[in-house]
Amino acid sequence: MIPENLSSYKALLGAGTELRIQYNSASGVGIIAGNIASNSSGSSGGVSARTTRGGYYGFASSAETDEAAVKSVLASAERNADFLFGKLGTKKPQRKPLPQTRLDTKSVRNSPEQKRLLDFTREIDAYIAEKYKNLTSRYIGLSVNAMDKYLITGDGGETKSYLPRAHMYVNLSTATSEGEAIDYTEVFGGAGSFEANFTTPDKLYERIEKIYEILMAKRDGIYADAGVKDVIISKELGGMLAHEAVGHTTEADLVLGGSVAGPNLNKKVASELITMVDFANSYNGTELEQPIYVDDEGTAAKDAHLITNGVLTGYMNNRELAEHFGHEPTGNARAYTFSDEPLIRMRNTAILPGTDKLADMIASIDDGYYLTQTGNGQADLTSEFMFSVNMGYEIKNGKLGRAIRDTTISGVAFDLLKTVTMLGDELYWTSSGMCGKKQPMPVSMGGPDLKCRVNIGGR
Repeated sequence: MIPENLSSYKALLGAGTELRIQYNSASGVGIIAGNIASNSSGSSGGVSARTTRGGYYGFASSAETDEAAVKSVLASAERNADFLFGKLGTKKPQRKPLPQTRLDTKSVRNSPEQKRLLDFTREIDAYIAEKYKNLTSRYIGLSVNAMDKYLITGDGGETKSYLPRAHMYVNLSTATSEGEAIDYTEVFGGAGSFEANFTTPDKLYERIEKIYEILMAKRDGIYADAGVKDVIISKELGGMLAHEAVGHTTEADLVLGGSVAGPNLNKKVASELITMVDFANSYNGTELEQPIYVDDEGTAAKDAHLITNGVLTGYMNNRELAEHFGHEPTGNARAYTFSDEPLIRMRNTAILPGTDKLADMIASIDDGYYLTQTGNGQADLTSEFMFSVNMGYEIKNGKLGRAIRDTTISGVAFDLLKTVTMLGDELYWTSSGMCGKKQPMPVSMGGPDLKCRVNIGGR
């Protein structure tokens, strides 16, 4: 377990040194058509240290957390930094000390017994099996995980954090009259413990009914007509666009790697309606799904303003690259496990809402689509993207029509954002996924409904 106090090690830390003890826990169950497909629970933890010499970082870690292990990783980190400095010479001056940051965001730990997760999932599965007889398959999954960290720095910083989250995945499948398989998935839950997100299974029955209704509409749906169309990208899909196609291009390490954001700083990259921020911990006074108050370098986290009224205005950075670009550090350095070195990662990334009502946005389109859900997607450092669309509806003469079946959208995100002419007045957040940049990381992403033009696939 994490020690109650790391103060006894502070005298061992020089300027620019970080000492982090971290434990991760994860539990999950999955049931496919009444059969247990997965049932796992585990944890991992240890200690890591990082220090600098002449601008080079030395890093070391150990799965042990006793006094001997702590002293050993500190010594190993110093040797590794000295080795690089001796071989390569001075890279740049030592980084400047930051103001001391002290924070404790630990909450009460509440790890449910595995049997509780399994019984809860089984009850949901049994309810679906009994009520919806025309399904060809069903999957119910529960995922509960948490990151528990204790960090001290040679600059005098000290922070404790505990970030739990819990999600349920419901996937229902059926078949068309032609025998084609059709499925639809939704995810419930969010930040906090299992008990904070889920009380009793019956509280979810109304939402499951909605999933079934959407699945039936999709079963009787049509295929989209391929081509560049007027569309409304829903809040959920807008969050994916913000994270994958735009957010990664504005991470400072990827800017150095040649992303499109490099030459476009302080240039127009989107409609004037678009403002995009990677929030540290709160929005409009409400704590977000991944609240980061101090990052894993000991930097006080603050919002990173990426696009302001259509102009690219900033990057997400760590301490080193903030100095490189002459920007203020934003506290975006995050590590997934104790043995991972902190990387620049997103926290809560979103396009901010506008003033338009969804009904008015739909009414403004004569022939197009309302795209409501994405399953996955990919993008590169040019902001070129391709996302799956797992659910949507045609729009004809300003009214919603038939559901559409699985398709894709593709394009260049910065070009798409320039076509935005209406922006919804509601902001939706989702946090069920993991970002996969070199190491997994829980993130949250959000957005409003966007009216734009995009290339949509057909059958």
